[in-house]
Amino acid sequence: MHPFGDIKQIVPAGLDAILLYFAGDTVDIANARCQQWQHAISNLKLPWLKECVPAYDSLLLSFDAYKVDSHYVYQMLRSLAAQETTMSKRNACADSGKAHEIPVWYGAETANDLALVGQKTGLSEQSIIDAHSSMTYKVYAVGFAPGFAYMGNVPEALNCARLETPRKQVPKGAVAIADAQTAIYPSSSPGGWHLLGLCPLNLIDTSHNALLKVGDNVTFAPISEQEFRDLHEG
Repeated sequence: MHPFGDIKQIVPAGLDAILLYFAGDTVDIANARCQQWQHAISNLKLPWLKECVPAYDSLLLSFDAYKVDSHYVYQMLRSLAAQETTMSKRNACADSGKAHEIPVWYGAETANDLALVGQKTGLSEQSIIDAHSSMTYKVYAVGFAPGFAYMGNVPEALNCARLETPRKQVPKGAVAIADAQTAIYPSSSPGGWHLLGLCPLNLIDTSHNALLKVGDNVTFAPISEQEFRDLHEG
């Protein structure tokens, strides 16, 4: 299967899936193209398509192998790319993500690596908080755990590699950074990122729907311990 257009590589992923990689001089460009294709494919409501899962610069298409094969899927993609009226709408679709303001109790007792991040970056704890909450982050991918959204880009001054030894347990709602990424742990789980504080919001609702989705924009707003407790208990 030869690549074409925005797609720089097509890789089989077993008998019932293919992985598309997108071209782009930056991750933002590649991710935007990934989202554009995701929307275009999802809007077709294809009966044989099981999943359409975007990541930073790739899109996984999982299909019903009893109905179609990878060659059929490839021809569908070529046909879709040739439909200028459909594909011309992709840019608008890629910018349709929701905006979220996420409250954070920075320095919460159970999620506080501010001193460690300060040692690694040379920043004061307040400077770390100011830098992290000054950005608007884009959700590039959702994975690792249900509702775990990978967001970027963290200010360069805050870049910290993952912990050498991951924690066995990170508390639910922990707001964390690793390299150029930031994320919120939607549930208690192991993790190797540096923790900055706690978010009181549930990232997964009772129907297992994720609050943050690929393409959404996120800002973080510092709150006090009392505000955290009021929101957490509300």
